[in-house]
Amino acid sequence: MTQTRCITLSSRPKGSPVSENFKLEERVLPAPGAGEFLVRIIWLSLDPYMRGRMDDVKSYAPPVAIGGVMEGGAVGEVIESNHDEFGVGEIVTGQFGWTSHALSIGEGVRKVDPSVAPISTALGVLGMPGITAWVGLNEIAGAKQGETIVVSAATGAVGGMVCQLAKAKGMRVIGVAGGAEKCAFAVEHLGADACLDHRAHHAKSLAIEIKEAAPDGVDVYFDNVGGKTLEAVLTRMNVGGRIAVCGAISWYSGQGISEAQPLPAVWRNILTRRLRVQGFIIFDHFHLMGQFQREVGPLVCSGAIKVRESVAEGLEQAPEAFMAMLKGGNFGKQLVRVGPDR
Repeated sequence: MTQTRCITLSSRPKGSPVSENFKLEERVLPAPGAGEFLVRIIWLSLDPYMRGRMDDVKSYAPPVAIGGVMEGGAVGEVIESNHDEFGVGEIVTGQFGWTSHALSIGEGVRKVDPSVAPISTALGVLGMPGITAWVGLNEIAGAKQGETIVVSAATGAVGGMVCQLAKAKGMRVIGVAGGAEKCAFAVEHLGADACLDHRAHHAKSLAIEIKEAAPDGVDVYFDNVGGKTLEAVLTRMNVGGRIAVCGAISWYSGQGISEAQPLPAVWRNILTRRLRVQGFIIFDHFHLMGQFQREVGPLVCSGAIKVRESVAEGLEQAPEAFMAMLKGGNFGKQLVRVGPDR
């Protein structure tokens, strides 16, 4: 048996999550049975979608049960195995959760080659955020060379990749981020032609800034946040523009909903500008992972794709890091180091 530490959901949040919604527990895992293997977690990924898992509402995936381990992707080392395809010492990634150890039968688990790139990138630029950016840009938005794109949360795990991939495609890239430091990083390191600080603007003034940065209008909007950024961009979209709806983090905990632009105004912009608005969940597109990694992997290895990570040290720091991330406290991909590499 293995002693493990995990973060469980102790209560459902009312609005923004608070520390009392989480509980650090110690549990005992049995030895791996037939067809199972035991993973020692090294890196834990924190992502905005996890906020939705905390609510008991109908969605594209079931919620975390009260007392259940918080859901999340992680990278770890196989330390015991009775599985034919996963051997001791191999590095793997999967939805192991907020825990120090996990048992798996291999479903949804893939191997990570440490010689290709740092293993943490399997949770970032070469993992779920990376393929989300790639699919949203290419498959959902149908972005083309010469077009103008606006990217919200432009220095986040997904947004930062969208900026870099769009620039490599030959697009004009306008980022939106929170704070002067993040905006400068988007321009200096992520390829953005301009980056606007949403914290310094309300929706109307942000729309004016977008017009100045994109005088020929916006062809593609990659939306990670909803809120006032969406409201501002809608008025600057070109006829036939496309919006890839990846997330709505500004509304996840209920803030800002009562002040949001009325639906008729949104609908009118979609109608009169003949916009194509498509939401997508990346789990529906994981069959493209191989193609994505073949195309983007060499760019990461060569340094053409820049990697930025925010790291919290220790599993017990996951709740605080998660709550901070939901309010824009991260800079790049938010990770938790749970254990040593080897």
